[in-house]
Amino acid sequence: MTRPDSFSVPDFHLPFGNSKHPQAARANAEATSWVVRHELVTDAVEQFAGIGFGHLAGRVSGEVPYETVVLLAEWMAWSFVLDDQHDHLIRTGDVAAWEPVTAAITEHLRTGRTSSAPARRNPLVSGFTDLCDRILDGMTALTAARYRAHVPLMLNSLDQEAGNRGAGGGAGRPAVQDYVLMRRHSSQLLPMMDMVEAGLGLEVPQHIHDLPEFQALIASAVDVISWGNDVFSLPKEHACGDNNNLVSLISFWEKCSLADAVRTVEGRIQTRIEEYLAGERRLSQALDALGETDPSVRAAVTRCVRSYEDWMIGADLWQRYECTRYSDERFAAGLESAYTRPDLVSVA
Repeated sequence: MTRPDSFSVPDFHLPFGNSKHPQAARANAEATSWVVRHELVTDAVEQFAGIGFGHLAGRVSGEVPYETVVLLAEWMAWSFVLDDQHDHLIRTGDVAAWEPVTAAITEHLRTGRTSSAPARRNPLVSGFTDLCDRILDGMTALTAARYRAHVPLMLNSLDQEAGNRGAGGGAGRPAVQDYVLMRRHSSQLLPMMDMVEAGLGLEVPQHIHDLPEFQALIASAVDVISWGNDVFSLPKEHACGDNNNLVSLISFWEKCSLADAVRTVEGRIQTRIEEYLAGERRLSQALDALGETDPSVRAAVTRCVRSYEDWMIGADLWQRYECTRYSDERFAAGLESAYTRPDLVSVA
């Protein structure tokens, strides 16, 4: 496979506007302090802060209260540590150590408690419990049920990624469509979207949320964001032999260069954007066909649709201009970041 030596990220031509919370930088600082207090990061704190999770939270959260932006930024910061720690265990061939962590997280999510004392002391678990309790406290029963369903799917997708790489970062390569379905959860977007909708005070009735037209809209938005992120993160994942990347998979299965695969992904993203815009019209027609005339329901659906647009353009702007993660030399070389704690999963 060719090296991405002359790699550049294309303009994905996202036809959406975006505004940013005026206190996004403050949220980034507060979320960084939260991570340090929970001992998720102990070294290279400034580098970790450069990921810009508070800036991303400020771009995708709309007109929510500042406290909600901070909570979302803290969750995002925790998610980056989670992802990096999982990657560390794959590198070291110690993925089995992951199971007690995910078991404790899912137990707390399900029951509100963690029975294992060592797991409770693990920073990933204690950080999650702190966040989860505050997140659920601000959600209606309906939104909380979606959040509770999305988090285990997110964790399971990380196990799928580990399986794709194999015990030694091997050559397992899923089919492109299988990867696309997995990526919708490994992106970790769905629980965060639940948080934003709760922060906006939105509640879409379940029978409308389950409509094929509504689900297609969510899938289109998540795909646009995830595939764009695969382009931004390609140098790092290619360098360390990580096959969990749409560009790398297209290059392999279609036997083309990475540059050609990037152009293919760019085309797929543009098609997905067009499908999203057409999906907005189909969803409106579906609501008309249902005879749904409740102004509050229609307003909630409309605001959700705009929220997904905020996510698509906000994530792109964040990656281009406010996040050092994808331009960091260590990251691009396929190395672990300087802030990664090698002992974090085993800490008790």
